[in-house]
Amino acid sequence: MSSDPVIRAEGLSKAYAIFKSPQDRLKQMLWRGRRTYYDTYWALRDVSLSVARGQTVGIIGRNGSGKSTFLQLLCGTLNPTSGRIAVTGRVAALLELGAGFNPEFTGRENVYLAASVLGLTNQEINERFPAIAEFAGIGDFLEQPVKLYSSGMYARLAFAVVAHVDADILIVDEILAVGDAAFTQKCMRYIREFKERGTLLLVSHDTAQVASLCDSVIWLDSGTLRDVGDPKEVCHRYLASLFEEKDAAGTFRIGGTRRTLPDEPVKDHRDELLRESQYRNEIKVFDFNTEGPWFGVRGASILSVSLQDPADGSSLPALDGGEEVVLEVRCRADQEVHQPIIGFFVKDRLGQNLFGDNTYLTYRTRPLSIAAGGAFSARFRFQMPYLPSGDFSVTVALAEGTQDEHIQHHWIDDALFFKVHASHVVRGLVGIPMLGIDFQASGQDADAGSPPVS
Repeated sequence: MSSDPVIRAEGLSKAYAIFKSPQDRLKQMLWRGRRTYYDTYWALRDVSLSVARGQTVGIIGRNGSGKSTFLQLLCGTLNPTSGRIAVTGRVAALLELGAGFNPEFTGRENVYLAASVLGLTNQEINERFPAIAEFAGIGDFLEQPVKLYSSGMYARLAFAVVAHVDADILIVDEILAVGDAAFTQKCMRYIREFKERGTLLLVSHDTAQVASLCDSVIWLDSGTLRDVGDPKEVCHRYLASLFEEKDAAGTFRIGGTRRTLPDEPVKDHRDELLRESQYRNEIKVFDFNTEGPWFGVRGASILSVSLQDPADGSSLPALDGGEEVVLEVRCRADQEVHQPIIGFFVKDRLGQNLFGDNTYLTYRTRPLSIAAGGAFSARFRFQMPYLPSGDFSVTVALAEGTQDEHIQHHWIDDALFFKVHASHVVRGLVGIPMLGIDFQASGQDADAGSPPVS
């Protein structure tokens, strides 16, 4: 990645005039600015930042925070009210669905229109059109007016065009949410490949996706730059702010510090007895991180998190992938709590949620109430999947209410660390234990009497 900035914004601001009635708009035209008949709405105000060449940057924020306005200023479809923005290189953007398409034109005609706007010559478009058509995969609809297209077909055609214009900077603004699963996977494969050679700006409300894809995150809030930096840190503060909005009593707090994984894992007394193998999927478990980053109203608190042996309840300093294990989360009610929900996520080093669950479904028909000072806990019993080599963490949360509407009492990121030194998993996020694997061969040289391998 080069340190040369390809995007630089300095004091970037965009304001809109909001008229209460059409008459006020006419009066403003007649008075030519000598009087004001409108209210000023600042969609973006005094934003200064830079993006380095080859960087992948996520942009997060609530609806109306200025994300789309910033991207339109970046693409040149809007002019700033004040400040400046400089861009180096060809920009390909997927903003509003069907932006740049003429609804009366056919898909083919819109491909030529959109690609020419992005800087391709007619000859270049002719050469790339078969690949664009194949990528879009909309068949005969390519010869139909795009006003007949579904939202998914719009997305397919738009993405197919930008994927074939040799852009230096690619901007994706939530457009993948309207595509079908197969096409979304195709787009994600292209995005991951593009990351290796270009600069990517990704707008998404999915913080796990942002954390896994991005090198840095920009958080816009009410048109201003709220935060910028490490994806895990910024996404943590963003999620905390979303839950803080629901706290009418003003008791919401944020605390804790993020620590690095200790250098020396806990010594497992069973190590010498376990079978030696270069692919042994041994998982070294570290202590509960009492100072992990947290947020919540703290009407109840998480006291401890541990991985335990399901046979005797003892804490496990180490285990192997495929083993049955119990994750115990112990809590205390600092005030009366109705319908408590305890849940967890296992995440990889990029912050991607690998798997997790919570207690709501099990107890939704018989909700519990915990008196102030009462202790309570949840025990999740499951078979640990095989994990790739690397660092992993467990995020735990304690809430009150339902899965859709709840108060977040105590959310702890990286409450528990564990580390995998070796693994046979080389593809995918996790490996699942196999109940059996059969391999059979038939033919002249095959031994028909050989049993299947299991």
